[in-house]
Amino acid sequence: MKKLCIAWAIAAASMASTSTSAWADDSLYQSLGQQAGLTALMDDFVPRLLKDPRMEPFFAKANQQNLKEQLVSQICQLSGGPCKYKGVDMKSAHSEMDITKGHFNALVEVLQLSMDAQKIPFRAQNRLLALLAPMHRDIITVK
Repeated sequence: MKKLCIAWAIAAASMASTSTSAWADDSLYQSLGQQAGLTALMDDFVPRLLKDPRMEPFFAKANQQNLKEQLVSQICQLSGGPCKYKGVDMKSAHSEMDITKGHFNALVEVLQLSMDAQKIPFRAQNRLLALLAPMHRDIITVK
């Protein structure tokens, strides 16, 4: 029974990263500050990415405004908000980028710094990271 529960939890976490928020409540979206909070988070996060020498090569040529908008939309949807992410899927977006586990972890570190700076509660940070974590399978392209 314990193995079944663990398998179900893993499957649920994986589905959460790719499904719409139709079955999820919006408590995480609320904890993140709704649209205004997500926008403030991305306004902090994207410049930090560009300043981080580990991340700058991946984002230097990106349209920063579009990147912010896509991230807000994606996190809004994942967190149970009313948004519908219409951007490129993660596998296609990162297929030619030679991203390692180290790069992925560096991005998570920068996101955590931004969430701390925006005073997002620790529990909400963990909930968001749990939703984003399964994306590593599509983002990391170099094993």
